[in-house]
Amino acid sequence: MDSTLHVAIVSSPGMGHLIPVLVLGNRLATHHNIKITIFTITTNSSSPEIEFLKKFNEKITVEIIHVPSVDISHLIDSHTKLFTQLRILVREALPEIRSGIASMNHRLDALIVDIFGTQILPIAEEFNIPKYVFHPTNAWSLALFMYQQVLDQEIEGESDDVMDPMMDRSDQQYHEYLKLTMEYTCFDGILTNTWEDLESETTKALRSNEKLQSVSYCPIYPIGPLRRTVDINEHDEVIQWLNKQNQKSVLYVSFGSGGTLSSEQIIELAWGLELSQQKFIWVVRPPSHGGTDSAYLNSNGNDTRGTFDYLPEGFLTRTKDMGLVVPMWAQQVEILSHLSVGRFISHCGWNSTIESITSGIPMIAWPLHAEQKMNSTMLTEELGVAIRPRVLPTKKLVKREEIQEMVRILMDTKEAKSIRENVKKLKISAENALTKGGSSYNTLCEFVKNIRTS
Repeated sequence: MDSTLHVAIVSSPGMGHLIPVLVLGNRLATHHNIKITIFTITTNSSSPEIEFLKKFNEKITVEIIHVPSVDISHLIDSHTKLFTQLRILVREALPEIRSGIASMNHRLDALIVDIFGTQILPIAEEFNIPKYVFHPTNAWSLALFMYQQVLDQEIEGESDDVMDPMMDRSDQQYHEYLKLTMEYTCFDGILTNTWEDLESETTKALRSNEKLQSVSYCPIYPIGPLRRTVDINEHDEVIQWLNKQNQKSVLYVSFGSGGTLSSEQIIELAWGLELSQQKFIWVVRPPSHGGTDSAYLNSNGNDTRGTFDYLPEGFLTRTKDMGLVVPMWAQQVEILSHLSVGRFISHCGWNSTIESITSGIPMIAWPLHAEQKMNSTMLTEELGVAIRPRVLPTKKLVKREEIQEMVRILMDTKEAKSIRENVKKLKISAENALTKGGSSYNTLCEFVKNIRTS
């Protein structure tokens, strides 16, 4: 009888969800000899995801099942927030996922869903499959998730500077968020993309705090940091440009796979980079006409790729010897791992945060949406690996003079030295967590053991 475990993982739409799910699946397959099937929910405009899947699939041993994109246009309108759209997209994809699970020859040994897949509970229970949530961000946001149903009852009004869905109780996304956090507590365990040493107090609280325990008793498994491995292509234009630069001289600027800026903010950022006189790589996309997350489900952008007519007049000519402008998307892990890169203006998405820390790169925190404001606070106030604008970029335009100042602060000041030392310590801590005998290595082994005995 074949004793190989078979585990399925469901990935929500978006690169920010897809990448950590693929990395988790690959780790379980290669380090623990588990057969992995990944259900990926994509959208009609998910070309970067599809291209990434093609490349990734050539290098891994997991089975990937593409869940056909579902038209939800009749279920949303122009005011429907991204969080709600993602919940609806996954909800509408559930029949296809159920069909895929039902057609398998043997019952799955476990079913793992990421943050928006918690609506799969009835399917897991129908087939009597042990069920787990993969929370692809940090323990701090997980604690807030776990306690949200209590906060909903105890606190009146909206919360500010936390997760976007919490900020308006009259919006549908608040109620979707509340349902999601309640679904979290019904699973057999929660894997989170962090490590003990990074968030020791929070992970301890998740396991022993009476208030949190009153909401959920399910085990917590900190198994991070999960990030994809570096795969350098020496023929890549960006890598070739970086090879010509001095060590730690380049500032990398990117706002994730779906983050966007207003026209005014793009212009101020361009002038700030030019005035700083520092080498830079800037991954740009056209300005948003909606929210800062407006490109998340529409990150294709082929119609405007390479035109850059939204940048200040003459910017590309004036900066041709000091910077490289890249349209839409770049190989971020490879860029951050390059010896020429020394700083990162980041939207503080958790994947980017992990990629920066594990590459030893200090950050300028520029949060846009989701839990990024919380991440920004952690990076600047708790971990000391970043600086940030005086006012949140979502509340006020960040002017070119402040951008220039922040870039120079991270160059060669006492504050920069302290930040570099802090991020270097966390880089070593992350490496230790994943090595044999490390906290995350041991926790993942414990998780696999629990699946085998369930």
